[in-house]
Amino acid sequence: MSANLSRRTLLRSIAVGGAAIAAPSLLTACSSDGSTGGSVSNAGKKAAAWPAYTPAKGATPDLAGTAEGVQAGFTKYPGELIKAVAEKPGSGKEKIRVLTITYGTPPKAAAQNKYWAAVNEALGVDIEFTVVADADYRSKMATVFAGDDIPDVVNLGGGYVLPREAQFVKTRCADLTAYLSGDAIKDYPNLAGIPTYAWEGMGRIAGRVYGVPVERPKPQDTLYFNNGAFTKAGYKAGMSADDFAALAKETTGGRKWALGSSATAYFGYKTHANWFGAPNEFAMEGGKAVHWGATDEFKAMLEYLAKLRQQGSYYPEATSVSQVDLKTQFWNGSVLSMTDGFLAYPGSALGIKDAFDLDALVPYTAPGASPHYQQSRGIFGYTVLKKAPKARIELILRVLDYLAAPFGTEEYELTHFGLEGTHFERDKDNNPIATELGLVESKTNVPFMYLCDAPQVLYAPGSPDVVERLHGWQKKVVPMMRPNIRFGLQSDTYNKQGAALEQLINDGVTAIVSGRKKVSDWDAVYAKWKAQGGTKVTAEFAEEYAAAH
Repeated sequence: MSANLSRRTLLRSIAVGGAAIAAPSLLTACSSDGSTGGSVSNAGKKAAAWPAYTPAKGATPDLAGTAEGVQAGFTKYPGELIKAVAEKPGSGKEKIRVLTITYGTPPKAAAQNKYWAAVNEALGVDIEFTVVADADYRSKMATVFAGDDIPDVVNLGGGYVLPREAQFVKTRCADLTAYLSGDAIKDYPNLAGIPTYAWEGMGRIAGRVYGVPVERPKPQDTLYFNNGAFTKAGYKAGMSADDFAALAKETTGGRKWALGSSATAYFGYKTHANWFGAPNEFAMEGGKAVHWGATDEFKAMLEYLAKLRQQGSYYPEATSVSQVDLKTQFWNGSVLSMTDGFLAYPGSALGIKDAFDLDALVPYTAPGASPHYQQSRGIFGYTVLKKAPKARIELILRVLDYLAAPFGTEEYELTHFGLEGTHFERDKDNNPIATELGLVESKTNVPFMYLCDAPQVLYAPGSPDVVERLHGWQKKVVPMMRPNIRFGLQSDTYNKQGAALEQLINDGVTAIVSGRKKVSDWDAVYAKWKAQGGTKVTAEFAEEYAAAH
């Protein structure tokens, strides 16, 4: 990114994750009856083996990763790059039509876009993008799912719950099991470097492997904080919840607030619930599926957050401010902490402009609780391929393999930073810094990275201290992580009603923490959740989990 990158441009480049509210089902072409492929459930099906994981060769990190999920860390950009792909995936004659979400600006055609043209040349394939803005993604996908003309490659991502998604994939897309399952993945060595947890997060459909995951690191929502302000007030990793509440009260005042939240962060309850010992949404306990809303730990979390709100520690516009605007309040020091997606750290490190040290909170300890940490699905989304002859499928998989080349390779530099001297220049420490053209012709606006991507590493250009702090933080929290069992599983009820059910929970939490309802009202909120499909969803996930394990 340019050292002169404006705050406004930076904010526009940051995507806010999370599940969107699904539109009513328009997908009559993807109904779940036998005429369109039958059940997508894994129950009673033989499960295909996950691809055999073999780390791809990239640069040697400054801070080692772990098999458990701590990311490799790079305090500086590699000096010598490795060539990861010996031959171009295509011959220069093929065309591939792709569709993906974007959080940027629709690009100029490849003929006028030097970044797009350079990647096409390296691939030996003419990639024809249809990019769909985040705001239009759900409606566009409904049209694609119901239509007859689908692109060769479709990215399903962004955290959206798309009605009948699995039915569409099973009916209209290529079964990739024979190409990717077990040792078959070795034909695509960079895809083999995608860790198993990402494939598990994508999941099987009817026991088969239908896609390629776009990997993301294990930490889910992260409570980032102003290290100087909190440390001065006595912050210590693993401090008691009561001491943290006292710290939050002490550091609030003079138009500064200890805790920031937004209209879509819902007071960060998903993070705090895990710290109080509640499940990571869905868990298996004693052979039964349990939803966090049914637990005493979840209620204790609600009571605690309501106390923090009542004592004035939360930013007063927490229920109305956008996540993007909240970032500005955090960066300028008006709020001293905020919950954000883990991958917000490079943008925040740049946006803070050395005003304070960015850090991530290690869970406090609630009375009688064993805190754990919210593990992500491990993916941004996944990519599926339209049914096609074997040679065509293999061509597309070679393209995805190129895009998955790891950090520290020539291929990664091209797809993530573009052409040196055109899209980026190197600073005194060898970091690739975007030029003005590089801010426009970029991986954001021409999103190859949402078709397939390398396993993520810890790297923040110009901020080695942030990388070191987050690597140390991950070593503490990754062992505390608990998965959400619904990730990678199928539930027909959740496919149709999951977004609406999640919104019931979000709205109920907001009402209680903000003081419009009492903690005792949670039982009624949760009873409504169960009656409107929650009970059925929980049972379906339990059946799927048993089949997968």
